[in-house]
Amino acid sequence: MQVHGADIQDRDGGKGVLKRSRKRYPFVQRAYADGGYAGRLVTWAKDKTHIVLEIVRRKATAKGFEVLPRRWVVERTFAWIMKNRRFARDYEQLTAVAETLIIIASCATLVRRWP
Repeated sequence: MQVHGADIQDRDGGKGVLKRSRKRYPFVQRAYADGGYAGRLVTWAKDKTHIVLEIVRRKATAKGFEVLPRRWVVERTFAWIMKNRRFARDYEQLTAVAETLIIIASCATLVRRWP
């Protein structure tokens, strides 16, 4: 996970995430991303990190709401994090603080779900 400023495009920020994930999780072979990561990042990921970046897209024939494969996992995770009142608004000025608070919120979610 990495939080970066709004002045960085998703495709550019994705490179850092993929590089660090390769070091920490060398067994990962495939990653899923939305259309914001499409383009040169897909070939870069395959060549530099040996991770297949699969872009999840809506079908061109789709009308209205459609559940996309694997996308629901990300949306569900965001919903769990947003249950923390702190994330109702973006107050943080430093991305490091935002990353830390997201980790804390994720840990709190895991602890609540512990059997």
